[in-house]
Amino acid sequence: MNIPTSFRRISRRIAVVLAVAIAAGPFFAVSAASADKRGQDHIDARELLRRGEILPLSRILQIVQEKAPGDVIEVELDHSDKHGWEYEVKVLAANGRVLEVKLDARTGTIRKIEDD
Repeated sequence: MNIPTSFRRISRRIAVVLAVAIAAGPFFAVSAASADKRGQDHIDARELLRRGEILPLSRILQIVQEKAPGDVIEVELDHSDKHGWEYEVKVLAANGRVLEVKLDARTGTIRKIEDD
C-alpha cells in the first residue's frame, strides 16, 4: 500500500493526552513537545476517519472500556506494514496497573492487552 507522505508522519506515533471527556467525534491533540513536527496530524487523522480507514476515537474508547475498564491516560495511532493502522490505548486500572490495549483502527478488534 502506498501511503502519502502526510500520513507517514502519523506512523511515528501520535500521543494523545485526554484531559477532557471525548465527544461523539474523534479528538486528537498533539503534545507540546511534538507540536512542531506533527502540526498536521489531527488533520491527517480526520482524513483517515473520513475515508473509513480508522474508527472514531470515541468508539475505540468504548471498546477498550468494555475489556479493560479504567482511566484512559494515553492514546497513540500507529501505522505498520504488518498491521496497518492501529490504536494503542493505555489504561490505568483500578488496581493501579497500567494496561496497554492494541486495536485494529479500522475494525476495533482488540489485538492484544498487556501490562505496560
